[in-house]
Amino acid sequence: MFSLQLRMWLLVTLLFGLIYAVIVVIGTTFFQFTGFTFYLAISLVMMFIQYMLGPNLVEWSMRVRYVKKEEYPELHQMVEELALKANIPAPRIGIAQVDLPNAFAFGRSIKDGRVCVTDGILKLLNKEELKAVLGHELSHLKNRDVLFITLLSVIPVILYRIAWGFLFSRRRDSQGGAVLIGLAALLFYFITNLLVLYASRIREYFADRGSVILGNSPSSLASSLYKLVYGSARMNKDAIKNVEGLKAFFVNDPSRAASEFKELSSLDLDRSGSIDPSELSSLNAQKVDLRFRDKLMEILSTHPNMLKRIKKLSEYKPGLG
Repeated sequence: MFSLQLRMWLLVTLLFGLIYAVIVVIGTTFFQFTGFTFYLAISLVMMFIQYMLGPNLVEWSMRVRYVKKEEYPELHQMVEELALKANIPAPRIGIAQVDLPNAFAFGRSIKDGRVCVTDGILKLLNKEELKAVLGHELSHLKNRDVLFITLLSVIPVILYRIAWGFLFSRRRDSQGGAVLIGLAALLFYFITNLLVLYASRIREYFADRGSVILGNSPSSLASSLYKLVYGSARMNKDAIKNVEGLKAFFVNDPSRAASEFKELSSLDLDRSGSIDPSELSSLNAQKVDLRFRDKLMEILSTHPNMLKRIKKLSEYKPGLG
């Protein structure tokens, strides 16, 4: 856990260090910040609009219907118990009317928290597995991950605006240094995008651990992840394409499900369709070596490689924390 926290703080320091360096270079080269202030203002306004309208766009895209306790009493009970353990306000509970099995949490703040499950996941998971997934999502709310990633995402957006402005404005004709700054900003834009994806993957590990801290067994969460991969792998490509823009919110990345299922099927030793404590324990003694292609796919993803993720779960003890 300390290793994850250290990597997270180093990453945040690096990201804000990069943007600070860009500000200093622009200031010392051109002795004024008018252009940079404009790009910064535009970027912040765009991120603010995205942050404010984001929940509404998620609701519309996923066809979310908020449900009352009388409609889904067991689901409400699970969420309320987990929220009480997490010491956060109970979020609104919604059903996303899509067959893709998954769950997601979003909202502008902890008080505005919303947790949604799809029709598909309710048909796929048992009670303990579903509770483990809900614990993962409530941990995202408790950790303020939506706000955290949104703030980090401002940095590559700012760098993109700077690159565009210095490479294509009239300033580049009068000062050759502008082209170099534009190219550097473009390079840092790609680098910081990768770093934000890395931050997102770390937050997924934190949320997994958070679910175990809330009382869910590591094997229940591992089994739910395995089933979600299997369920997503069976979906047609159009169903996955329809939610492509929202996969960062999900418990797993459905676009990688087909390849991940091939890796995970070997964990289900008794072919029961789930991962029990003994099967998860056997993974703990194994070494996970990813192919180059899988490593590359992970670098470009918001979610960790699923085999690595379940391997991490195998290191946790029930009742962690």
